[in-house]
Amino acid sequence: MNVENQDVLLEVEEEEGEGEEEEEDGEIVLEELEQTIISSYGAVFNQQALNKPEWAEFNLKPDSLYFNDGQRRIDFILVYGDESKKENKKKSFHIKQMRKRQAYESNLIHHGLQLEATRSILDEKLTFVKVHAPWEVLCAYAEIMHINLPLQPNDLKTRESAFSWFTRFFSVNENIIKPEKEFFTAPFENDRLSDFYIQDKDTFFNPATRSRIVHFILCRGEYAVRDNVRKFGISKLLDSGIYKAAFPLHDSRFNYQSEEPNCPNERYLLYREWAHPRNIFKLQPLAFVRKYYGEKIGIYFAWLGFYTQMLVLAAIVGLGCFLYGYFTKDNCTWSQEVCDPNIGGTIIMCPQCDKACPFWSLAITCESSKKLCIFDSFGTLVFAVFMGIWVTLFLEFWKRRQAELEYDWDTAEFLEQEEQIRPEYEASCHHIVVNEITQKEEHVPYTACGKCVRITFCTSAVLFWILLIIASVVGIIVYRLSVFMTFSANFPKSINGIEAIQKYLTPQTATSVSASVINFIIIMILNMIYEKVAIMITDFELPRTQTDYENSLTMKMFLFQFVNYYSSCFYIAFFKGKFVGYPGDPVYWPGNYRNEECDPGGCLLELTMQLIIIMGGKAIWNNIQEVLLPWLKNLIGRCCSAARSEKIIPRWEQDYHLQPFGKLGLFYEYLEMVIQFGFVTLFVASFPLAPLLALLNNLLEIRVDAWKITTQFRRMVPQKAQDIGAWQPIMQGIAILAVVTNAMIIAFTSDMIPRLVYYWSFSVPPYGNHNSYTMKGYINNTLSIFALSDFRNGSEPALSGLNLTTCRYRDLRYPPGHEHQYEHNIYYWHVIAAKLSFIIVMEHIIYFVKFVISYTVPDVSNKTKSKIKREKYLTQILLHENPLKAVKKNMGSIADKIIKGADGTFRPKYD
Repeated sequence: MNVENQDVLLEVEEEEGEGEEEEEDGEIVLEELEQTIISSYGAVFNQQALNKPEWAEFNLKPDSLYFNDGQRRIDFILVYGDESKKENKKKSFHIKQMRKRQAYESNLIHHGLQLEATRSILDEKLTFVKVHAPWEVLCAYAEIMHINLPLQPNDLKTRESAFSWFTRFFSVNENIIKPEKEFFTAPFENDRLSDFYIQDKDTFFNPATRSRIVHFILCRGEYAVRDNVRKFGISKLLDSGIYKAAFPLHDSRFNYQSEEPNCPNERYLLYREWAHPRNIFKLQPLAFVRKYYGEKIGIYFAWLGFYTQMLVLAAIVGLGCFLYGYFTKDNCTWSQEVCDPNIGGTIIMCPQCDKACPFWSLAITCESSKKLCIFDSFGTLVFAVFMGIWVTLFLEFWKRRQAELEYDWDTAEFLEQEEQIRPEYEASCHHIVVNEITQKEEHVPYTACGKCVRITFCTSAVLFWILLIIASVVGIIVYRLSVFMTFSANFPKSINGIEAIQKYLTPQTATSVSASVINFIIIMILNMIYEKVAIMITDFELPRTQTDYENSLTMKMFLFQFVNYYSSCFYIAFFKGKFVGYPGDPVYWPGNYRNEECDPGGCLLELTMQLIIIMGGKAIWNNIQEVLLPWLKNLIGRCCSAARSEKIIPRWEQDYHLQPFGKLGLFYEYLEMVIQFGFVTLFVASFPLAPLLALLNNLLEIRVDAWKITTQFRRMVPQKAQDIGAWQPIMQGIAILAVVTNAMIIAFTSDMIPRLVYYWSFSVPPYGNHNSYTMKGYINNTLSIFALSDFRNGSEPALSGLNLTTCRYRDLRYPPGHEHQYEHNIYYWHVIAAKLSFIIVMEHIIYFVKFVISYTVPDVSNKTKSKIKREKYLTQILLHENPLKAVKKNMGSIADKIIKGADGTFRPKYD
């Protein structure tokens, strides 16, 4: 601010009153402010600035987007309540709020904004302040914010895609939503206004840009000074209740066209051609979405649409692998042996817990073995390799698509040029340090020691919550063991009771289903708690810019969600049933619980069930949160306003009764999709239908999100975004981890490697034909023998009169009586070597293919490179070379008027 002009700034200083403090409902009420201070170092205020905003009655035009004069466009709305009718005990507190608001609005007027206030139609206690930014203010702040604006229309020839004939069937109607005209752009400079493409001053800054500029001013408007520290920002005023809401206006109702002549009805067109459920198979009008909601919203829907399109190929291949397993399940030799009453029916399995658990027949796993054949087939291996390559193609082609959007939407240099410091960061800058680059003093919010303390605290808090999740997983495991023993104790202990068991859920299945449901409930509860904790931790960390803030919160939330959602899946896939010992020497948990064994059908089938429950439950829960809750809140709000149908409600009041979008914007939408992306890639070897379910969910998700933000929420402040932020490296990390997890699932969770080893090394060729091998005898070969006499004292179950001397268990060990009894046999070591070899070979092959794809697919297409070069050339010509030529021309004309005298001096010709 200019001190030389001896300007004045209306400030409010917060003071602790000497009067008596009053307490009501546990809230301290401060004494009334003593005075309003006029500072000597502030900005210029004319008489209008020192008064309240001008008042105007509502002009009875429900869809009007202008002040009552019909000329000045409303760029933002501020809403506050009337404190004049508060009881005396709280009057002093609300007078303070009123004076802060008056100081804030006066400061906004100083910045050049124009205000007009009007009372609410439905609630006389509410006041709406309409904010308008004049042309001069828009130009000044467009230069400060380095906003890219049009130089001239794009004159490069466009070439249609080879698939344009196909995509034309799914595109929106161009007669309704006309394609946006492309321009070459450059950062705005007020001194070179004539170089920019200005046909109409009223449309040069579109509504989204106008709202973004006004929001920038609102975030930096001061309202108080205390101890020489300025307090500013609309966010703090909203948090303290001084304002109830602040938002830009929708341009019309979503289901009816506005009758106003200058209304573009973009919201109505978006609902009709984008957000309506009938458009579920149509391509999105991304340029139109970006124009109305801003780049941050636009790039989310661009990413979600691209991800959904790429899922089509994965879903087709996954469905093919599933159908292959389904139609070949009857030819599964090892499943046939399990179901054969002469093989599986005669094999008696050892109990899976001490005392309470009965002996059981292998034949009861017949149905689960058939289901396992569907998922544990050769097609699973093919699909796992395919998905490792697919995820690389998805990420590489998204980079190309993102580069196109960065250019088309003028966000390529956003982070370097436009992003401003967060007001919360600026307000906390109390320490002075010397910048190593500029060698100048600058203000920072904390010292180096303070930064270390903050990082230590934040890291410890995140670690604590991760350990809490792990503790909950351990609790679920203990629950599994306890319930399994309880279920098992209630089932018949005799072999003759197996028919009864076959008619009902087995103890393992009942335990797995109930544990999965409980695990899902715990996941949802921990999510709701940690969301608030993560925001508090990030606020305390005090990131410098909004991008830094969102990236920091993203990493914290995803790290938590990763452990929360995937820990149970990792346990089932890689730990359950792997370290159980054998019946004579089982492995125990603390508390004398035997380590949990896999379901009789194998852990792969249980992992599949876990994925279905979590993915399905998460999708249902998210839809309830995203659709039903805001719809119900808006419905209740409409029902509570009984007089609404009898009065004409202005546009700003209609929008006020919609739901606020929230500070984090689309953070939770990204989080939901990236968690889904993890399920689709990390554990896809156990469930090839996961991409198909994700595809169906995403087709609905696009329209649900579009419907939600278009019909149920206030219009959010348009914001710039260069890319999808920290979600990109997170997905790249998931892609790398997915190769390892799928290789390990095939190697250690499925029975594919043991079957292959048996097929090539231990199976018996039929009829002496050594060129043909069979899987016959596989089940008997992979079940070890245990002598009942070797049970530990007191751990054997009651035999109920059964004449048994041995039982079988899933492991590869020598039988009793062997010199190395109960030690792992040679087949076990062959299988281990094959598993490790498979993991190494599969990982190296896929990683090599990923490297080749990443190297051969450029991040920026040739078409986009040409546009960038053309734009830089035009910027150089229009903004730099042309002014330089004008300067040279002027210098030449001056030189023509100067002559050299006899004495060697230069003088004008007229001398």
